[in-house]
Amino acid sequence: MKITCLGGGPASLYFALLRKKAHPRDEIEILERNQPGDTFGFGVVFSKETLGHFRERDAESYDAIERAFAYWDDIETWFGGRMERSTGHGFCGLARVRLLDILERRAEELGVVVRHGVEFDDETVAAGADLVVCADGVNSKIRDKHAAHFEPRLDWRKCRFVWLGTTLPLKAFTFVFEDTPHGLFQVHAYPFEAGRSTWIVECRDDVWKRAGFDGKSEQETAAYFEQLFRARLHGHKLLVNRSNWRAFPTITCQRWVKDNLVLLGDAAHTAHFSIGSGTKLAMEDAIALHDALEARSDGVAAALAHYEERRRPEVARVQRAAQTSLEWFENTARYRGQDPLLFQFNLMSRSKRITYDNLAKRDPALVERVGAFVSARAGLTKPVPPAFTPFQLGKLALSNRFVVSPMCQYSAVDGVPNDWHLVHLGARAQGGAALVFTEMTNVSPEGRITPGCAGIWSDAHEHAWRRIVEFAHAHTGAKIGLQLAHAGRKGSVSHPWNGEDVPLTDGAWLTLAPSAIPYRPTWPAPRAMDAADLARVRDAFVAGTQRAARAGFDVLELHLAHGYLLSSFLSPLSNQRTDAYGGSLANRMRYPLEVFAACRAAWPVERPLIARISADDWLGERGWRVEDSVVLARELKARGAAAIDVSTAGNVIESKPIYGRMYQVPFAEQIRYEAEMPVIAVGAIQDADQANTVIAAERADLVCLARPHLYDPYLVLHAAARYGVDVRWPGQYLAGSKPPVAPA
Repeated sequence: MKITCLGGGPASLYFALLRKKAHPRDEIEILERNQPGDTFGFGVVFSKETLGHFRERDAESYDAIERAFAYWDDIETWFGGRMERSTGHGFCGLARVRLLDILERRAEELGVVVRHGVEFDDETVAAGADLVVCADGVNSKIRDKHAAHFEPRLDWRKCRFVWLGTTLPLKAFTFVFEDTPHGLFQVHAYPFEAGRSTWIVECRDDVWKRAGFDGKSEQETAAYFEQLFRARLHGHKLLVNRSNWRAFPTITCQRWVKDNLVLLGDAAHTAHFSIGSGTKLAMEDAIALHDALEARSDGVAAALAHYEERRRPEVARVQRAAQTSLEWFENTARYRGQDPLLFQFNLMSRSKRITYDNLAKRDPALVERVGAFVSARAGLTKPVPPAFTPFQLGKLALSNRFVVSPMCQYSAVDGVPNDWHLVHLGARAQGGAALVFTEMTNVSPEGRITPGCAGIWSDAHEHAWRRIVEFAHAHTGAKIGLQLAHAGRKGSVSHPWNGEDVPLTDGAWLTLAPSAIPYRPTWPAPRAMDAADLARVRDAFVAGTQRAARAGFDVLELHLAHGYLLSSFLSPLSNQRTDAYGGSLANRMRYPLEVFAACRAAWPVERPLIARISADDWLGERGWRVEDSVVLARELKARGAAAIDVSTAGNVIESKPIYGRMYQVPFAEQIRYEAEMPVIAVGAIQDADQANTVIAAERADLVCLARPHLYDPYLVLHAAARYGVDVRWPGQYLAGSKPPVAPA
């Protein structure tokens, strides 16, 4: 086979040497624009896990790389004038130019031809090749030439960075956060060879402008930061490397393959340097491409298709982690008031790859200190994991931070809850969570999603709910809340157990919405609400609030999320009114805020009223955005909201959330800091470990778990037993409060 690689970075070099090693008769050529040693950046970082992967593939190149490595285990963070250290992480790094030299020498030793100083604007330089590997970096000319096919998306981020080096011999991955009159500067630094370390300085674009760096040379930039970080540099110099204030692009491509051409490395995808995975991704691309060619004997096209299919999920996983880390560093200014110890934990867990339990294995001393700090601040004399600390929700004391999320059961009869709801909610209340919510409970028959949905519009509903509340209060330590709602245009659909929601044919009712736009194109159009509808529905919410109060609920949550009636007023995609309730952000918020204020006036002052919102439509400027949610949260706070329960999406079917564990937590965190009020985080929070992670990092004040509580109603009790936390067990279950011991 004849193979041409365009670009002489780690992806091309490693693929070429692996392929040549396996198939010595192949003709493999690498074309590189730059001369040897002319490369961007100082050092690259790997983990010990990655190293083992490379050792298995080519021991010769691995041994040469290993001999060049600098090793370290610690992460040191300078923040708020204090240094916090975490250990047990297992990093290694080397100079990028050294890595390229090792890989190039090994490739040439095996017979690969490497040609430097070759300019190319397209793949015509690879004429006659059976396979063309395009790995020409972030600014790939090949990718851009075929942009209509590859459909690249370059998301240029909010920060700028300058990639400097230093003669300071670091012994840890070092982060430095320095506040200045211009704003916050942050340093990502690590060793890569004897007497040399990488020193990347990053800041928001507005900080860069205020500091006057526009037009400054790299040398002037280095001189400025030698002074700013002189206490951390200890008299050492900063070194320049042709990297003066770049913006980082997050690159994704709809396709990686065109005919016999395949994109690898940064040409196809990028991962922010804060998780050190760019070179790792490139070299693992090379391994995956090599494996795909080995696995398929039915031609290059089949092998490339196989490569893309198998490789995409892993790249997407790393990019999600990198993007979460990138966005965290874009917003570090919000943590200015955080204690340095919790900031260190926050930084460590920022990408979600490291959690509370995971960090406890790496650095138990740090996690113990975090637990003790959070517990002491909560007034506890005995430390417990962060999610087991108490919390004051308004005037209501909660025993821990766990909340059972509202989960529709579709089992009510004419909206009246029954024995199913008693057992379902009673079991969750016994399970140890501090707060348990009912399912979405509707203010009128036409406010239901399905005929099986619960309601609270009559004495029968009120009495049935009181029975459940009294059970929870009499037999458990949990508080119980009701989620009050109206389904709006998403109502009058069939039972979801029968498949995807579809509009009812028998027993259907007319739905209401801000505008006569159906939720799905094939659904009946709702009626656009007139003044009488607005008043009637508001009054129904007030009546439901009063019934919930008489039933004894401890908390009321108003449902302003997921595209139900009040939510649909907020998004410009579902609200196209031209009166006082549509158009501007203030107008679109008007009706939900009127309803909230009316419910707050009807709800006992000592009991908290909260709101669940969909923080973002996941459609950028077109839809409702998290920035709008911050404004909404401030308005709700001014009207007496005790907290905001933060979900996303649901307003329109076009939304494309990026799912993953804890995927909605960043939205909650932004609202917490920018609206300055308590928040409840929801969205694929899977267990107590993740709950501890969220609470310890101060990303949210409470955590809602839904499906995990379906799988294990006693999730919190079981987690308490695992962590050794003393919690209240039902007396009837005390015999099972310890794990069973096998008989001798």
